[in-house]
Amino acid sequence: MRRRYCGCYGAAVPPTSPLSSRDSATGAGWQCEQPGTYAELLPGQARNLSWLNPAVLWRSRNDVLARWFGDPTDDERRRWVDRQLQAGASPDFTIERDDPESFSFMLLGDTGEGDAPQYAVVPGFLKMSEGTRFAVISSDVIYPTGSINEYDTKFFRPYQGYDAPIYAVPGNHDWYDGLGGFMRVFCGAPELPPESAPKFPSRAWLRRLLWKNPDVPDEARLASAESLRSRPSQRATQPGPYWAIDAGPIRIVGIDTGILGDIDADQGAWLRQVSAGPKPKILVTGKPIYVDGAYHPGPIEGGGTVDEIVRDPACNYVAAIGGDIHNYQHYPVKVGDRTIEYVVSGGGGAFMHATHTIPRVNVAGVTEDEFKCYPLRGDCLAFYGRMYGRRLRMRRLFELTSEQAAAVIGKRLGITPERETNAPVTWRTSLVASLLGVPGRPHRANWFRLPVRKVYQRFLSPASASYVPPLFKSFLRLDVTPESLRIRCFAATGCREHEIAPPIEDEVTISLT
Repeated sequence: MRRRYCGCYGAAVPPTSPLSSRDSATGAGWQCEQPGTYAELLPGQARNLSWLNPAVLWRSRNDVLARWFGDPTDDERRRWVDRQLQAGASPDFTIERDDPESFSFMLLGDTGEGDAPQYAVVPGFLKMSEGTRFAVISSDVIYPTGSINEYDTKFFRPYQGYDAPIYAVPGNHDWYDGLGGFMRVFCGAPELPPESAPKFPSRAWLRRLLWKNPDVPDEARLASAESLRSRPSQRATQPGPYWAIDAGPIRIVGIDTGILGDIDADQGAWLRQVSAGPKPKILVTGKPIYVDGAYHPGPIEGGGTVDEIVRDPACNYVAAIGGDIHNYQHYPVKVGDRTIEYVVSGGGGAFMHATHTIPRVNVAGVTEDEFKCYPLRGDCLAFYGRMYGRRLRMRRLFELTSEQAAAVIGKRLGITPERETNAPVTWRTSLVASLLGVPGRPHRANWFRLPVRKVYQRFLSPASASYVPPLFKSFLRLDVTPESLRIRCFAATGCREHEIAPPIEDEVTISLT
């Protein structure tokens, strides 16, 4: 079925949308007639970020150190917030905007690797952002460590053509640099003074010894970068790493989930305060609540969870959108007599996290019939098979067509592929599915498979960066009226035809009345 665009909300969009990955392999980008123009946007010194590079992994070590020796994020966040309050920020950390009752905004997550996949999102994003009032980045603005010196090619340059403000919530990678780069760019905050060294010997002392220190700002480079988004219409200063935006008939609440996904007690108290009342609300979080068929309610220091607040009918949340996982997922969860739309939107430019490793969905009453993801599991498995066939020089073994991949996943998970396929499930396709982590019924060749599925998610996905279409990136456009909120997920495949008219991969309209 061809989906039609609505001409409302001031959007300059085509009258009809192209076929999506749910309609055909062409809609998925497998038969790319012409590569996109995004390569022309890349700066001359841009390098593809490789997560197989030991230097990149070493620079990202703070995640592991926080898990081993204790996470200092909550204490550091409190220092940043105290600094902002002393500088005159309003205690409610609320941004009052003058948006009309009907308006639109953009949302994309996990953007900043600064290489071709990030820039491949830009043309379609700019096309579909026409008429929007602002944009929100939901996690991990800058990879791998949130460095202030990487904002030029990974934030200011790619979005210099977006003529509206951009707000953001930090992700775990933004915290690897102590959040200094994020706070400087989005909040106008200077560096924090260094803390006194922890006592020796202690876990905190050992963590501090190994911890990556923030980069020294290159002021000339930063000034040059900031000039790329210096028009008055682009300027925005948010009060802190978490915030609320009152925009027209809705409130958007952004929370900072740090490195490990929890929030401190002060932020928890603030969240309860700004969430109270009947005004419809959208939560934007650095860590999704439902993802990969599992539930992560988001602990709050001292007790309670983020999702308890989201589910409270007195708070009137209609959607919760999280980044961190680099794909698109949608879980419509019934809570009492209403439905809350839980969305993962982390496909804004970073390497793709696998969807073919997601088991058959049955969580919080959401079954496979209601669940949506992008890329489709079959396309994802075909993507991985192509990539590992090329890297291991075993193309005849690993490479599957998208139809073959959809067929074997359908059989493994007991689901009907969204695109019809008549491809047979053979010993080879089943073997590839086992090797690449497809869950479900074991195959007789399953002894080839690595013993722990999480190994695939943790190591194969970061190694999955590809620079050949289809790239399977995505972003959201949200259209608001006093009566409804419409959320659309658009694909960025890297194909020219999809830059001109991005396909719609999912769409939901939520009543606000």
